[in-house]
Amino acid sequence: QVQFVESGGGLVQPGGSLRLSCAASGFIFSWYAMSWYRQAPGKERELVAAITAAGSTTKYVDSVKGRFTISRDNVKNMVYLQMSSLKAEDTAVYYCNQGYDSPSWKGSWGQGTQVTVSS
Repeated sequence: QVQFVESGGGLVQPGGSLRLSCAASGFIFSWYAMSWYRQAPGKERELVAAITAAGSTTKYVDSVKGRFTISRDNVKNMVYLQMSSLKAEDTAVYYCNQGYDSPSWKGSWGQGTQVTVSS
């Protein structure tokens, strides 16, 4: 079955960096776009970044442009989110899923990885 396993979160000071990883399985990874989402307490889950199947095109929510970079490894079936210049408002649980504009597997969210930006 389709599975997403996120890792790499943690507690970081404002201005710091983190690299999130997502291991995907259960489908032909290289055929599909992938995305990162986040959900802060009391807020809806939002799309943060997306990358096409070949990795040639990416997009980002305005609030992270210039600070976050999404990438993928189609050999390892992994998608990454490099986050820098982190702000308190980036604090959230981060998830990955298949798709570019919306999550393809809404019933298969992983456990997510907590990112907390605080001094």
